[in-house]
Amino acid sequence: MSMEKKIFLVASFLGLIAVVLGAFAAHGLRDALDTTSLESFQTGVRYQMYHAFFLFVIGLMPQLQHQQKKRLFWLTLLGVFLFSGSIYLLATNVLTPINFGFLGPITPIGGLLLISAWGLLGVCLLKRKK
Repeated sequence: MSMEKKIFLVASFLGLIAVVLGAFAAHGLRDALDTTSLESFQTGVRYQMYHAFFLFVIGLMPQLQHQQKKRLFWLTLLGVFLFSGSIYLLATNVLTPINFGFLGPITPIGGLLLISAWGLLGVCLLKRKK
């Protein structure tokens, strides 16, 4: 499978899951969570959707080399998983018997990976030869 196809499939999946989780938050969690937790959950959804679009753009950019796309893909995927995933679990912590508080330090690591992906994209474009 080509890198572009893998990027598009993962971007589609992340987008799909973001829409499902956003709807779930709006309709299923509205009465179960306090406002702060619901806003946190929606932040995870927003960032997941932003980065689904980011991956689509990466997949469409012919000026990026295969290895650059691969690095951007993994940074973004792992970043979304750690950032948004930990937010989902932390925001819904009161609904489960498991205390996900230990995931608190994971969220900024995921954010750092997402920031790194954006930074790497900039570096790749700056270094690009005409």
